[in-house]
Amino acid sequence: MVHGYHLILPVYGFWLPNDPRGSWSQFVAKWEIARFGQPRRTFERRGLRELSTAELSQREAARHELKHPPVRLSGIQARAVGRGFAKQVRTSRYTIWACAILPEHTHLVIARHKYSAEQMANLLRGAATRQLMDEGCHPLAKFVEVGQRPPRMWAARPWRVFLDSDEVITGAIHYVQNNPIEEGKPPQNWNFVKPYAGLPTGGYGTYH
Repeated sequence: MVHGYHLILPVYGFWLPNDPRGSWSQFVAKWEIARFGQPRRTFERRGLRELSTAELSQREAARHELKHPPVRLSGIQARAVGRGFAKQVRTSRYTIWACAILPEHTHLVIARHKYSAEQMANLLRGAATRQLMDEGCHPLAKFVEVGQRPPRMWAARPWRVFLDSDEVITGAIHYVQNNPIEEGKPPQNWNFVKPYAGLPTGGYGTYH
C-alpha cells in the first residue's frame, strides 16, 4: 500500500527529453534539440557527475538551443519557493516529511493525501510560481511579453516515487535531507516540514 511519495520537481531546462541520463519521454518536439539525439527511455537515474565529458558537452549544447535560458534558482528565489510551498501546505493540509529546494530541482517527501501525487505537485508548483511573481523575483521575468504571464519555469512533468513502507519512507527522507549537503550546501530547514513519526497503527497512510 502506498503511504507517501518522493516528488522531484525539476525546473525548466534541467532534464531535456533526450538527456544522456535517460528520460521518460518518447519524442523530442523541437528539431534544434532533437538533432542531439533521440530519447532513451529508462528508469535508472544517473547524476551529472556520472556523465562522460562527451555526454556533458552534448547536454550543454542542447540546453543552449532552448527558447529561454535554463532556470537556476538563487537563494532568494529558493526561499520564495519555500514560502509558496508553505502557503499551499496550509491550504491543502499536506504532510511533508522532507524538502530540499536546490537550484535546478526540488525534492519532497510527502504523505499520501486525498489528491494524487501529480495534483499535489501541480498545486505546489503553482503556489511557488505565484510567490515568486508576488515577490518580483520570477527567474524568467525578463522574458514576459506585455499582458502575459512569465514563461513556464518548471519542467512539464514532475517525477514521483511511491513509498510503501516505513523503511522506504525513512530512506527517502534521509536522501532528501542529504541532497543539499552532497551539493556542497548547508542543510535545509523549512517550517512546513514535520518530523516523521512512523506509520499510524494498522499501517494505513496519512489522509487529509
